[in-house]
Order: sequence, then C-alpha cells, then structure tokens
Amino acid sequence: MRVMITYPPLQGKGSPMLTQNRQFQWFHEPSYLYPCVPASAATYLRHLGNEVLWNDCIAEHKNWNQFSRLLSDFAPQLVAMETKSPVVRQHWAITDRIKQIVPGVKVVLFGDHAAAMPDETMQNSSVDFCLTGGDYDFSLASIAAHLEKGQALGSGIFHRKRDGSYSNTGPYRHEGKLEELPWIDRHLTNAHLYFEKWKKRLPFMWTMAGRDCPYGRCTFCAWTITYPRFRTVSPEHLLDEMQMLVDVYGAREIFDDTGSLPGGNWLIRFCEGMIQRKLNEKVIFDCNFRYDYFTPRNCELMARAGFRKLIIGLESANERTLDILNKKLSRKQVIEGSKMAASAGLQVQLTLMVGFPWETREDAMETLRLARYLMYEGLAHHLQATVIMPYPGTPLFRLCKRHGWLRFAPDAYERYDMTEPACALTDMTEEEVVRMAGQFYKMYLHPRFVARQLKDLRSLEDLDYLARGVKAIWGHIKDFAGIRT
Repeated sequence: MRVMITYPPLQGKGSPMLTQNRQFQWFHEPSYLYPCVPASAATYLRHLGNEVLWNDCIAEHKNWNQFSRLLSDFAPQLVAMETKSPVVRQHWAITDRIKQIVPGVKVVLFGDHAAAMPDETMQNSSVDFCLTGGDYDFSLASIAAHLEKGQALGSGIFHRKRDGSYSNTGPYRHEGKLEELPWIDRHLTNAHLYFEKWKKRLPFMWTMAGRDCPYGRCTFCAWTITYPRFRTVSPEHLLDEMQMLVDVYGAREIFDDTGSLPGGNWLIRFCEGMIQRKLNEKVIFDCNFRYDYFTPRNCELMARAGFRKLIIGLESANERTLDILNKKLSRKQVIEGSKMAASAGLQVQLTLMVGFPWETREDAMETLRLARYLMYEGLAHHLQATVIMPYPGTPLFRLCKRHGWLRFAPDAYERYDMTEPACALTDMTEEEVVRMAGQFYKMYLHPRFVARQLKDLRSLEDLDYLARGVKAIWGHIKDFAGIRT
C-alpha cells in the first residue's frame, strides 16, 4: 500500500510550530521539532512492506502547488496528517482538497485535538479515520492492514462506513510493544531538517524513549489526552539506539523528547550505561526532566554521563497556580533543584507561562522575578515562555469553561494559537499579557546574563551556538511583541 505521512502547507501568522509540539504556536523565526512517533510510523509501515512517502511541507518550505504535484505523482492510497486545535479546520478543508486530487484516497487525522474530540472531526469533515491513541505507528499499521488485507481494526480508531456514517473500535488499549518497533529511519524522515537553534552540536538527533510522561497529570498538557498511560523502553534499549545514531548517522548531540525522562533506578541504569559504553565521550545528551527527580547523587551522575541541558516545567512562581495545574512542585524545590543542577554543571532550561485567569499582575511579576534570579545567578541557562492555552479536551479547558474564564467561544479553535490570551484576566490587559511573555526573553539581553555567556565561551563551536541562540531570541521577542490578527 502507498502511504503518505504529511504535514501540508498551512496559512497563518507565521511559521506553524506543529510537529512534536505540546503547545502550538506561530513563529517569526521558524523552528522544527522532529515528530518522533509519526517518524516511527513511517518507518514501521515501510518495515511491514508498504511504500511510504514522508512529506513535511512546513520544514521543507513547500507551497500548495508543490504539495499538489507530490500527491498526484505518488498517488497515495492512504494519507495521514497530524493536527492541533488552531489548525484543525484547515486540516478538515485540506482533506477535501486531497480527495479531489487523488480520488479514492483514505485520509487519517491524528493528534491531541482529534484524540480529544473524534466525533467532531468525523462529523465536520470527510476524514475516513481518526485516531484517539498516541501510538500512531501501531494504529496506522492497523489501518493499512485493514484496507489492504481486510484485517480487523485495532482499538481507539474512529472509522467511516460506506454509507457516510461512522463508528469506532472502543477505547485505545496501547497495543504493541515499543521495543519491537524498528529504529526510526532518519533518512526516510529527513531528520537533518529538524534541529533547534539551541542545539550545540551537529549532527543533532532526536529520540523518544517514553510516551509520554511518567508524571502525566499536569492539567494544561494536551498530550495527557493522547498518552494517558506512560510507557517507556528500557534504559538499555535507548542506549542501543543512541549507539546506532552515533555509528550510523554520526550524531554528536541527542535530545530525548519523552515528556520527562524517568528518574529513579531507570535513570541510574541509563547514566551508568552511558559511562560504560563511553557514549558520554561521543555525544552530549539533553532531555525533559522534573525538579522532583533531582538528588545530589543523580545530578553528579548525569553530569558524568554527558547530560547537558534539562528542560524543566516551572510554569509559575505562584503556589496556587502550581496546585491548580497539578504540578506537584514548590518554589523551594525549584530553587534547590536549580542549585543542585548548576553545582553539577548541568544547564536548566525553564518553561514558564503567563495569562492564568486567576493570577494578578503581581503574580505574573513574581514569576518574572524568580526567573530573573535563576538566570542572572547562573542557576538556569535558558528559558522559554508562552501564554497559557487551555486546549480543548484538557482538564484546564474544562475548568476554564466551568468558571466562565474563556475569552472567546470554546470552539473558536483558531484563536488558541498563543498570539492572544485565551483566558479572561484579572487586572492585566490582553496586550500586556502577550508583551510580558516577551519580557522573559529579554533576560537574554541583560548585561549580567550576556557577561556570563561571554565568560563561558571556550571555542568557535560555543560562539556559533551563541550566535544561533541570539537569532532565535530575537524571533521570540517579535513573537510576543503584541497581539497579532
């Protein structure tokens, strides 16, 4: 079967951050995250004997005419697309256009929005299949086998009947073992296109050992919809994949995009394996992490194992906000964890949010002050700031809807794009919230932070890394320069 996994061209307010992203955003300065699970799906489908075409028009800068020609030339029998709330209606319309170009083709939509409200997509579009689970590799393989061989569909799949109505195969049941999947084919999926400005060394590669987060209870996270139960490969399996990336692709830096790398014994085994295999001498390793997984021992062990950057969700300095978001985190843990990491030589990247409907201007300023303290004192090295979005399907969305905190209609999906607050505000204007998100990025321009970065320069590689970072920072400042329409 001919299968195309694609990210078609989208119309909007800049470059869409769609792939592998838990928070959709339009960017002035394009940034592309490697979609590990869709890439795994492409690899697995080819492994099973299908003819597979990977196409990302966003990362490849292809327009609609180029995409249309690609469709005509390849003539896929099955097309699969990832969607999110702000662009779901575009994907509904794109489905019709794809079917006009390739008569008889079947179209699949997947992603957190489709998983949260599959009935809506089946009712409002001509989509043939909608996935409610996040293991796109196993689900798409099931659909291909169903279409080609008549096999029964796996669980968690909404499907169109011949008369135009639809049905489903019940709740998703996490079918298939992650360790039985083949290594992702980085050539097939153009992995060289997906490297962030903040990655220090090239070639840079992505892994995703777990789907998605061992904690998995943050009320704002859309990926808790698609991955309600955490699964991960063994530390040894991830180490084998990293060894392959070094040997085959020449990887010099690897980022694992599991929602948070597991702590405890899993982390110890992984670190010890990095050291024993001497992978710590060949690559630097970055990952998502949690403050409550830090101990002095594992910070030292991670540093020895070659860990560099740890992306950690702080979100807010306000204890009430952290409780509502169910972060299980305190301000004290943030400061103590940052000190432990910095003492070991690890670099913390903070993620922060503004625009919570229950927070005052002073609450938001307190988050800004805490971030400044951590950044200027060398306890954090990077940050990213966003405007809080209560994505449809999340507990936060339901909370905001129940309390009347949404600024616009719940189904005004195009507006959940981070260019304006989605929530009603206490004593801040919409413009002020967006600009405050930009204020976080201006910390990078402060003389104290700049002096610290210049002091740490050791090589031309460091200088190149700094230059790429400056370009990205300027793009983020423009992203939050004011409300865009």
